[in-house]
Amino acid sequence: QVELVESGGGLVQAGGSLRLSCAASGRTFSSVAMGWFRQAPGKEREFVAAISKFGGATYYADSVKGRFTISRDNAKNTVFLQMNSLKPEDTAVYYCAADSGTAQAMGVMSPRYWGQGTQVTVSS
Repeated sequence: QVELVESGGGLVQAGGSLRLSCAASGRTFSSVAMGWFRQAPGKEREFVAAISKFGGATYYADSVKGRFTISRDNAKNTVFLQMNSLKPEDTAVYYCAADSGTAQAMGVMSPRYWGQGTQVTVSS
């Protein structure tokens, strides 16, 4: 029902910025909450950020608060993750996710739809 494709990953120096994008198709974009997750080698996938269906509410992991910003443009069926002040520990594969439930629930329940991921590497 929902197809997600991430883009914008790459290599960046510590302290730099990167902007990830996730394009959605196959379902009315405003009918789903969106989120970002990440997984580093040898570690469990972790919640990063989520945004409600119309962008009225956002949620962040403590590790990225003040540095990352999630936003969405429903007219373009796209969600973004602006990452500033990047650290080497931010290095991971970043996944876009969608679910018909609430954005707040994404920190607890695994979303139904997932993208293939995009690699973010932060060098020291």
